[in-house]
Amino acid sequence: QVQLVESGGGLVQPGGSLTLSCAVSGLTVNSYAMGWARQVAGKEREGLACISGVDGSAWYAASVKGRFTISRDNAKNIVYLQMDSLKAEDTATYYCTSDGLAGCGVVSDVASYEYKGPGTQVTVSS
Repeated sequence: QVQLVESGGGLVQPGGSLTLSCAVSGLTVNSYAMGWARQVAGKEREGLACISGVDGSAWYAASVKGRFTISRDNAKNIVYLQMDSLKAEDTATYYCTSDGLAGCGVVSDVASYEYKGPGTQVTVSS
């Protein structure tokens, strides 16, 4: 059974940084594509980043490229999302996702991956 559990959300000021963690069980993060998505109430979920289970390459949506970094700790089976230069529009619930396949494909597809955690809230406000 695949389980994804996010943590690390909270309140941060504009321009600040935050690191989200995703504890994974039921699959190994270095063998499968792992992603991060976010959703604002009333809006569609947005795929943000993906790290490939094939070669560890990372892919980002244009909205976060250069500010967010996805990584993984193979020994701990955890996936991270380092978020820098945060903006008010980054406020959302953030989800860790996986579709049980090795490759990432299109980053936007991360939003509809089969497996998803309960989410962690990130609020960017002064």
